[in-house]
Amino acid sequence: MDEAPGADRTWFVIPLYNEGTVVGEVIRALRERYPLVVAVDDGSSDDSAAVAAEAGAVVVRHPYNMGQGAALKTGIDYALRDVHMRQIVTFDADGQHQVDDAAAMIALREAEDVDAVLGSRFLDQRTRPGLLKRLVLRGAVWYSNLTSGVHLTDAHNGLRVLGRHACEVITIEQNKMAHASEIVEELGRHDLSYREMPVHILYTDYSRSKGQSVLNSVNIVIDMLFR
Repeated sequence: MDEAPGADRTWFVIPLYNEGTVVGEVIRALRERYPLVVAVDDGSSDDSAAVAAEAGAVVVRHPYNMGQGAALKTGIDYALRDVHMRQIVTFDADGQHQVDDAAAMIALREAEDVDAVLGSRFLDQRTRPGLLKRLVLRGAVWYSNLTSGVHLTDAHNGLRVLGRHACEVITIEQNKMAHASEIVEELGRHDLSYREMPVHILYTDYSRSKGQSVLNSVNIVIDMLFR
């Protein structure tokens, strides 16, 4: 199998907020196989934008911090300007996501011609979130499945592949973490086809120090309930 399926027609969208110490390595490793990368600097106060540009990404900048949902919307809108784009991949800047997983998801989307392929931490045993985080995420899945009509095992995984049609019809209005629920709801509202695929999320000391552990999961639930 091609090590980089869809490399000439896939844009990676990376929301970027104060990740200057790690994002360069993430982008360089990604661009060894996937050259089309747009990093949306969401009002960073560090050198994230400069580091991302030096690593080879196209950088689009927000004048102030608007939230991850807004950054994804900006990145998707940028990718849609490329008439050859067939899908985008949402990819975190902190090193949690694996390029191999993204490549497999792209290959699946193109082979089965589905509108979206969503990563799941809970379809195999590679990802090991703590007990409390797992319980919070399971609760979020239950709520999302109930309200969206889309039945997933992991509703708030940031690694996802969206085909061009999905990018054109999905509306992202939630700027903060509730955008993840909104995307799932949009899949249901537009009757878009989807598949899940097991992915390995790396919880590192760095990602935990950035709040990507239980606190982030709680914020997701709060944003879902009060949006």
